[in-house]
Amino acid sequence: MKLRGSVRGRLYMGCVVLLALLMGAISPAVAQTARKPSAYEYRPGNDVAAQPAVGPDYLSRIDGREQFMQLARVYNAGTALEMPHLIFVIDRQNAARVYYINTPRFELHENFVRRQGLVRALDKATLNAQYRDPQRRFLFGTVSWQKDLPGYTYEFWEGDKLTAALLRQTDEVVRASFRDPIRFKTNSTQHEQLASGMKLPFVSQEALLREQRFLPLNTGKAEGRLRILRTEAQLRTLSPRDIPVLDEVPIALAPVAGLVTQRPSTLLSHVNLLAKGWGIPNVYVRDAQNALRQYDGRWVALEVSNNDYRVTPLARPARTPSAAPARATVRNLPRPDLAVAALKPLAALRARDSSHCGVKAANLGTLKAALPPLARVPDGFCIPFAHYQAAMQRLDIPQRLQTLQRRPGFNTDPNVRREALAALRAEITDAAPAPAFVRMLDAQWQGQLKAGGVFVRSSSNSEDLPGFSGAGLYTTVPNVTRSDAVAKAVQTVWASVYNFEAYEARTAAGLQQDAVAMAVLVQLAAPSDSSGVMITRDPFDRAHQHTTYISAKRGLGIRVVEGKRQAEQLMYSDWSKAVQVLSRSAEDTQLVAKAGGGVREVPITGSRQVLTDALIARLAKVGKATKQALGGVDQDIEWAVVGDEIVMLQSRPYVDGGAR
Repeated sequence: MKLRGSVRGRLYMGCVVLLALLMGAISPAVAQTARKPSAYEYRPGNDVAAQPAVGPDYLSRIDGREQFMQLARVYNAGTALEMPHLIFVIDRQNAARVYYINTPRFELHENFVRRQGLVRALDKATLNAQYRDPQRRFLFGTVSWQKDLPGYTYEFWEGDKLTAALLRQTDEVVRASFRDPIRFKTNSTQHEQLASGMKLPFVSQEALLREQRFLPLNTGKAEGRLRILRTEAQLRTLSPRDIPVLDEVPIALAPVAGLVTQRPSTLLSHVNLLAKGWGIPNVYVRDAQNALRQYDGRWVALEVSNNDYRVTPLARPARTPSAAPARATVRNLPRPDLAVAALKPLAALRARDSSHCGVKAANLGTLKAALPPLARVPDGFCIPFAHYQAAMQRLDIPQRLQTLQRRPGFNTDPNVRREALAALRAEITDAAPAPAFVRMLDAQWQGQLKAGGVFVRSSSNSEDLPGFSGAGLYTTVPNVTRSDAVAKAVQTVWASVYNFEAYEARTAAGLQQDAVAMAVLVQLAAPSDSSGVMITRDPFDRAHQHTTYISAKRGLGIRVVEGKRQAEQLMYSDWSKAVQVLSRSAEDTQLVAKAGGGVREVPITGSRQVLTDALIARLAKVGKATKQALGGVDQDIEWAVVGDEIVMLQSRPYVDGGAR
């Protein structure tokens, strides 16, 4: 089988429409604890409609929508993410008196408490205690209107150390003073476990996100022909000027002008990462194929912002459409060092070895030395660029490619390119390997890895680069267990240089096709209980360096990076130590290694939860250590868990949104 593989500062994003948060919509979850600077600080004008601070300072009851809106602040007014909310304070030393606060006027809980004279002083330690101390005087929370429920919810900062007594008191006070039905909204796994133990009805972030109708995966503008695709075969007909509307994220995709999907996916799927690298608008829209069917086959402008999306019909394309990929400015690839031919164990590799083994293998060598005891890197070895180059010269591939590029239709017709590249791949894969190379490869596999099952993966000079991740473009051959199959797998990875999607992506990025070189990583398979990806910062806001995003599924990690079904998605804050659940895994099967080689699919039974809070905290710690070991650059990491052990599979620089 082959794969392509304050809240404490001001307002914390940890709530409400969290995946709406994706691209920067601030959640009203909690207003303020200490004056500690926060990346999530509320900044007037960014996401909040201008609202005059009219009306009373507070009300002791909310008897209807009019009173709620009189005190509410509205995020993203008039957009798909509109969120009216108000903050409240319960004074537990004053007969549990509740204050529903004029939020545009006071903005923060602490401002209200000070200006109303409820305390003589409110220093940092005292303010922190209102979120940490079970005997605290005040309860600081937020009431929001959730239009996707629809209904009202009350909530607390995800780092609030609520107790059963505090939550029960809040629920009684709020229900008695709020006329309309209202439910507790959990903002962390700790809150969810607390409410469940109390048998208190609640709505989770995950449940709200399932109701979300829109999610910006990459902001931007594009013009192109909108096409509703209902079968996988139709993907082959796409051109770089198309904006496909798909049921779900595909495993692989050639460059397009924009992308719309109608089924939620994993943020770090290979296709979503490629879309970021291409700088194209990418958006999830519920029931998109029905909502956009009037534009099918028409030229449109697609605009995706943090708060909404817009499709506008065009009388004609702004420029003449072409079936050929757009020619980008030529960019140079790292020059491969062909002087090194020895197969090199991962333990011997460091960053300098990327010149002959590629960035992927070199990074893993660095991490093999740096990560223990937090995590381990499975043993393996690198087949340097020199062996790829020798094989390609022996098969006359450079000259064959030049001949193909001169063939009529190759540069203008994607179907011609697709067929020609498939034939070229077959020649490479099916060629008889050099006997001396096979003997050397087998000796290394038998001697160093004791003939264990291995994953055979790419480590080219055209992936894991700043501005060009190459995610999912090249082929991985999983769980290879036979000597003859190892050599065949290496040739399959070499041949994947000419995968259609890889060729198209390099062309769109301005990378010279004849400058590509492929080293190969042969690495012991990890029999994963769970696996996934993580980013060492909040992928929705580069300023949130204390946050780790984690995406996980059971079994082998192939399913996570393919992104076809939604993974368990989580956010962990080093600051609050809270775990926020964006989604639980939608998978009903998992991939496991077969004893005789390859992988097989088995059913999943039991809970949809993949990771425990303790394991999430450990993964975040591994992420920080990985970032530090690789020069302080934020990382996109593939990991696995085997028993109680965290295993590092890959780490590349994280590609942020925007044009590259």
